[in-house]
Amino acid sequence: MEAKIRRPAGMFGFTTIWLGQLISVLATNMTGFALTIWAYEKTGQATALALVQVFFITPFLLMSPIAGVMVDRYNRKTMMAVSDIGAGVATIIILVLNSMGVLEVWHLYIAAAIQGTFNTFQWPAYSSAISLMVPKEQYGRVNGMMALVEMGPGVLAPMLAGALLPFIGLTGILTVDVVTFVFAVGALMVVFIPQPKQTEEGKKAQGNVWKEAAYGFRYIFSRPSLLGLQLVFFFANFFVGIGQAIVAPMILARTGNNELIFGSVQSIGAVGGIIGGVVMSAWGGFKRRTNGVLAGWLFSGIMFAIFGWGTQLWIWGVAFFLSSVPIAIINGSNQAIWQAKVAPDLQGRVFSARRLIAWFSSPLTPIIGGTLADYVLEPAMREGGSLVGTFSWLVGTGPGAGMALIVIAAGLLSGSVGLFGYLFPAVRNAEDLLPDHHQDAAAPPDAMESAPA
Repeated sequence: MEAKIRRPAGMFGFTTIWLGQLISVLATNMTGFALTIWAYEKTGQATALALVQVFFITPFLLMSPIAGVMVDRYNRKTMMAVSDIGAGVATIIILVLNSMGVLEVWHLYIAAAIQGTFNTFQWPAYSSAISLMVPKEQYGRVNGMMALVEMGPGVLAPMLAGALLPFIGLTGILTVDVVTFVFAVGALMVVFIPQPKQTEEGKKAQGNVWKEAAYGFRYIFSRPSLLGLQLVFFFANFFVGIGQAIVAPMILARTGNNELIFGSVQSIGAVGGIIGGVVMSAWGGFKRRTNGVLAGWLFSGIMFAIFGWGTQLWIWGVAFFLSSVPIAIINGSNQAIWQAKVAPDLQGRVFSARRLIAWFSSPLTPIIGGTLADYVLEPAMREGGSLVGTFSWLVGTGPGAGMALIVIAAGLLSGSVGLFGYLFPAVRNAEDLLPDHHQDAAAPPDAMESAPA
């Protein structure tokens, strides 16, 4: 005999998952903050921190096409759980090594590679789940909520980590992170996530793993508007990624390793991200969502350049705040376009291919930023350096000045990508040129699952 169990579904189900992720990401950000300080104090180099990003993003990108196929083939909930569990395992490895007193910087690279591999499944699975759980008119709002998960914990994480580190140490921070992974998986397990109906195009795309993985790229490259949108993100991410890779060492270098100032700047920037997420959640974004993408990149890039020019907490704080506000609008607007235009049974493959295009340069940007900082511009902006006479009026001299030049250039170049996007009709008019798919989200009243009584 079987009894019907009603599970949270629709907007309520999405909010349940969202709360679990919010708590888990808060703890993960605390871990990231603590490990950043630990690694910089141990090495004193920007390159060491940049390599952690490289080891995360490289397997992430390599696995993306295969992960997209698996998301489309298998249960969305299972794929989301696999992602969370894999990230938890990587944190447990760091916890054990630190508890034994043998943690080294190269261990962080291995953990980052594990996290990158499993995190590959998370974004396409969560993105396609949104398409199945809520109606199209809510896409902008729920993507604003997802932006809060990405940005919100950054406000509390540095302050909490800074306050707790003297009492519970790195081991305690890592332990909290592991516990919250369990909470996130538990929240996911109680929610009903429907599987997508198969479309005619989805049937045509079926085949072996490699054929289905390649299909995501063929889908995008056959639609100039979708390709154009992703090229905007490719170039903007390339430029801003070089600057973001050295934000932490720049601030620490210019403040004599002042953890309080570094944490304050991080928190202020995250407040900007939260406000952007709240605005996007309540507002839903521009009626023409391409404006949210292109104008958002332009404004954010200019503010990031001003951030690089600053030398004091209040300038860093204001500029980082204003640079972060549009992030939720940029990502939420772009996400809503893709969720409305791509059928849910194709979204795993297409979204994974989309992410690979946008982030293709990501393994290189931390290396470029770290290498330019450590071996070119930092020495050139020290007393007697080759560029002191040219740029000292802009960024001063001494530790951090060379990195500031990189951040300024990165901000101006990433902002220009948004401006140039308006010059191409395929990008500017993407929403008019691409038809919407016609598969609606499953209605919450039908969200029933059978369980043995």
